[in-house]
Amino acid sequence: MDSGAGAVGRTRRGWLWLFAGLWLVGALGAGAQSTNLVTGFGPIQITVGTDNAPQDVDVALKVLLVITLLSLAPAILLLMTCFTRVVIVLSFVRTALQLQGTPANQIIVGLSLFITWFVMAPVWERIHDEALAPYQARQITAEQALDRTAVHLRTFMLRQTRPRDLELFMTMARLGPTEPERLPLRVVIPAYVLSELRTAFQMGFLIFVPFILIDLVVATVLMSMGMMMMPPMMISLPLKLLLFVLVDGWTLVVQSLVRSLGL
Repeated sequence: MDSGAGAVGRTRRGWLWLFAGLWLVGALGAGAQSTNLVTGFGPIQITVGTDNAPQDVDVALKVLLVITLLSLAPAILLLMTCFTRVVIVLSFVRTALQLQGTPANQIIVGLSLFITWFVMAPVWERIHDEALAPYQARQITAEQALDRTAVHLRTFMLRQTRPRDLELFMTMARLGPTEPERLPLRVVIPAYVLSELRTAFQMGFLIFVPFILIDLVVATVLMSMGMMMMPPMMISLPLKLLLFVLVDGWTLVVQSLVRSLGL
């Protein structure tokens, strides 16, 4: 009985606290409403923009375009350098050795970036001396700086581009006979990338040839010995690694890459 009476008492106190809270909320709401009526201030409203809506839309589109260009800038710059050739050739080396995760992708990409930095250093120096430094000194405008930068990048890309690829994009762009220095970047860049892909795959084929010969020799020896159940990769992989280490393969690959770029 005492426990039942205590439970009823707690229930009543709970209802009393609930009614007291509702009354307090109502009183605060009425007080706030009366304050608004007395002071004359209504609810605060926050609006974005001004009455000149077309101008705001134009500014918003410009900001969106700038953010998009900044996000695509690294990819665009990498395609305008020797990074494409270097990273593809290094990936072919790893595939020819039949090493799935060694070296890791981070090492391949990092080495490719540093080789690209080494190869492109003379171009960056000329761009800094003739475009960036005068622009920072306010001697030329931003448009002139971009034009001077494009001249040096165009010169580098045209040295590595095959005339056949360049003529292909000139034909598709419906351009007449044009001097190389006056070709637009929209023609030079895709022609350069196409030439880089072709050169990288040619170098990759030459890298594959000695390793394929090792696979053939190992498979033939195992078959002649009647060891057809043994995977040839178990024998050929150590031999490939041994050959690659003895001839100092990474040095030869990097040296061939740098020399193929005209350094």
